[in-house]
Amino acid sequence: MKRKPTKAELRKQLEDEMSSFEQEGGEVQHIQRGESANKGYPLKAQETIIFDGQKESRSYVNDVVAAIDARKKERTQKHKAKPKPKEPKKRLIYDDFGEPLRWVWDDE
Repeated sequence: MKRKPTKAELRKQLEDEMSSFEQEGGEVQHIQRGESANKGYPLKAQETIIFDGQKESRSYVNDVVAAIDARKKERTQKHKAKPKPKEPKKRLIYDDFGEPLRWVWDDE
């Protein structure tokens, strides 16, 4: 697996590239703080036009949503009509000393 270079390695590499650029006769231009490097050239993001068409009319769907909710409510009311019968549960009876005596069935 190839490891990523550390920050120190990246700094060293950048310094080496800058020094070799200057040794070959290259010159670094200094730009004042707060000044843009590309004067007069618009940024790529500013060139794109997003909202160039006319506004489209919207269709409201409130009545459709209300009809769907009404159908859903009808279905849930139909299923609630039959209550589920309760099944008897098995319960253990203990004596005074906490020892189990017998099992009984409760209809609760």
